[in-house]
Amino acid sequence: MKRASLSLLAPAILCLSLSFNAQADTYPEKAGEKLATGVANVVTGFVEIPKNMMITGGKKGAIYGMTAGFFVGIVHTVGRTVSGAVDIATFVIPTTSIVKPTFIWDDFNRETTYTTWRMR
Repeated sequence: MKRASLSLLAPAILCLSLSFNAQADTYPEKAGEKLATGVANVVTGFVEIPKNMMITGGKKGAIYGMTAGFFVGIVHTVGRTVSGAVDIATFVIPTTSIVKPTFIWDDFNRETTYTTWRMR
């Protein structure tokens, strides 16, 4: 009986240890990607100003884009920069970025939105 339980326990332990190794291999990549995303968003946050001026100007005209788009860009600059700083501070917890698009250059003609964090 002891031999039978040992023969069943050994494969279970082996499978469990392999699953932990599979997760451990991807954790550094996820943490590094979150850190890189945070740094990129802190550094490029100011680009939200001309981006929003272009988007708003294309929808409602050049004058409106230069005024309202400028102020909307300032708000999104603060949002992207603070989001990047939070990503840098919490990079050890692998969550998705709350800013969409994740990088400003991903879809330059799309308005910036904010979502909730999710685990990667």
